[in-house]
Amino acid sequence: MTVTLTELAELRLRTFVRGIPNYTPQHGIRLAVKDGGCNGYQYDIKVSETPKPDDEIVEFGSLKVFIDPQSSPLLAGVVVDYIDSLLESGFKFINPNATNTCGCGKSFQAGDCSPAGVACS
Repeated sequence: MTVTLTELAELRLRTFVRGIPNYTPQHGIRLAVKDGGCNGYQYDIKVSETPKPDDEIVEFGSLKVFIDPQSSPLLAGVVVDYIDSLLESGFKFINPNATNTCGCGKSFQAGDCSPAGVACS
């Protein structure tokens, strides 16, 4: 499985992880896909102390990214970028598996397998 972080996304994530209280080198970022959002799936990023036994671990320099087996097929080929502009800032996902995306860019459909979407809040 291939997930790519742009240089800026990697820098932002690495800086964030190293800044948490009680940081250790085992800490990483958990990148996942969850049911939800207006298109059926939504991206989830959070700090994780350690990987779970069945996680795939992708390393970008000293940054570890943990991906669970259920999210892996929906994240295959994803590029995570970080946008910092006057109008918006945050992570942007370029997902070749998405057949439709929400206007906010945080929710997507993937073919016929997407769960029912709910309105964005």
